[in-house]
Amino acid sequence: MNATAPLTRTLVIDDHPLFRRGVCQLLSLEPGFEIVGEAASGEEGLELARQLDPDLILLDLNMKGLSGIETLRAMRDADIAARILILTVSNAAEDLIAAIRAGSDGYVLKDADPNDMLRLIRSAMDGQDAISPELIGLLTLALRQESLGETRSQASLTERETAILRCLAAGKSNKLIARELDIMESTVKVHIRNLLKKLKFRSRVEAAVWAVNKQIT
Repeated sequence: MNATAPLTRTLVIDDHPLFRRGVCQLLSLEPGFEIVGEAASGEEGLELARQLDPDLILLDLNMKGLSGIETLRAMRDADIAARILILTVSNAAEDLIAAIRAGSDGYVLKDADPNDMLRLIRSAMDGQDAISPELIGLLTLALRQESLGETRSQASLTERETAILRCLAAGKSNKLIARELDIMESTVKVHIRNLLKKLKFRSRVEAAVWAVNKQIT
C-alpha cells in the first residue's frame, strides 16, 4: 500500500473483550488501518460511530441490549456512511439474510483464519462483497427462494445504473467498475446508492444476488 494513502479509520464493536482486543491488535499490526475506537455494546458503538465518523465498522452480531442487527439498522438510518461488516459465530441463514437486509457490507465468521478475515475486510473497503466463502451458497439459495414472490424490476434504472448493476452481479469492485465504464469512483458510489434506492435494497450484496437470479448479467 502507498505510504501516503489515508489510513482506514476503524471502530470495533463487540461485547467479548478478548475477541475485541484480538481484532484490534490484528488490525493495528496491518498496514493501512488505524483503530479509532472500541465499544462493548451496540448503544456505545452507535454513539462512537456518530462521533468518530469511521471508515470501517466491525460489528458483533449477538450482543446484550442493542443487538448487532438493531445497531446496524440504527446506523444506516442515521446515514452513517462507513463500511459495516458483521463478525459472528453464526452461520444460520436467517442471521445472514437479516444482516444483508439491514445494510451490512459483509458477513465474516469469527473462526475464519486471520489472513482470510483481513482479505475480506480489504475487499469490503475496495467496494466488493465480503462474505465468508462457505456462506455464499447459503445466501444465494435463501435470496433466490425469497425472490420468487418479488415484483422488483430494473425498468426504473437508467442505462448507466443497469450497467453498474451488471458489474455488481459480476462481483466487481467500485474501482474496477469505474475503470470499465470510464467514470470516477465517486460517481460509481452515487449510481450504486441510487439503484439500491430504486430497487429498495439496502445492500449491494443483496442487489448483486438478485441481479444474478434475474440473469441481469
